[in-house]
Amino acid sequence: MSKLVSIIVPVHNERENVSVMAKTIKRIFSGLPYRYNLLFVDDGSSDLTLHEIKKLAVQDDNIKYVSFSRNFGHQAAIKAGLDKADGDCVITMDGDLQHPPHLIPQLLEKWEEGYDVVYTVRKEDKNLPFLKRVTSNLFYKVLNWLSDIKLEKGTADFRLMSRNVADVLRGLEEFEPFFRGLVKWAGFKQLPVEYEPDQRKSGASKYTSKKMIRFALQGITSFSIRPLYAATYIGFTFAALSTLYIPYALYSYYFGYTISGWTSILVTIVFFGGLQLMILGIIGIYLGKLFMQNKHRPVYIVKESNIHEPAAIHIDEF
Repeated sequence: MSKLVSIIVPVHNERENVSVMAKTIKRIFSGLPYRYNLLFVDDGSSDLTLHEIKKLAVQDDNIKYVSFSRNFGHQAAIKAGLDKADGDCVITMDGDLQHPPHLIPQLLEKWEEGYDVVYTVRKEDKNLPFLKRVTSNLFYKVLNWLSDIKLEKGTADFRLMSRNVADVLRGLEEFEPFFRGLVKWAGFKQLPVEYEPDQRKSGASKYTSKKMIRFALQGITSFSIRPLYAATYIGFTFAALSTLYIPYALYSYYFGYTISGWTSILVTIVFFGGLQLMILGIIGIYLGKLFMQNKHRPVYIVKESNIHEPAAIHIDEF
């Protein structure tokens, strides 16, 4: 029997794209010696995305779906897909078709050559706004500097993983999984493949600036405590520099000079106050992650699915 490939596609308000995705995947696998199932993970869509997926599932037995009780986020959707996927290998990709499906045969070819992970690296898109390109590059530089893992600039959530790797990631119990880092952290034999992103077929990107900042902080704090060390070093540095002010104050006192100006005092207070808040914020993020992890709440809650097996998380358990 031919090998089974599970394709995980998280979707959120992608009604117009799911049918195009299903047709494209079916056409690609019609020319490949593999069986496949296409698993849509509906991340609490507020439009008719789930309705469209159900229609497709009635027409094609290869199409499976999992629907969340609310929006839990892209990474939680990937986790749900991994929990349900039963293929010999697993491919994760976005539902907006910017991850080109025509790259799938190349990923499978590298897998057959013995690679456990074949991940994609997006080439720089000159059509993206300048600010978005700058912030994206800055994210990878900061992440690589502050964390214990190294990600190539443009690393995407479009990847193939062997059954062994998928099982390892499925067994992790992180409250806020960051799969770009987790896949790299897991090790195994990995290979990058470059790609040029396609244009979104319809709809708009769901990643707002706020979500991107949260995603960046999640990635940085998930793999290192270096920000805590950095905060400590900054504190010691400014404490040492502040001692240099003591001779000046004593000189002014004994020789009758006055320390003039409210401006300098206010600037100093505001600067050090902001610095302290930043350091407290870094500590707070780590404490918050510990607090949420300790609750052992599920990463996601399944409302309904057409996969006929006990779900990892059921709504009626709560």
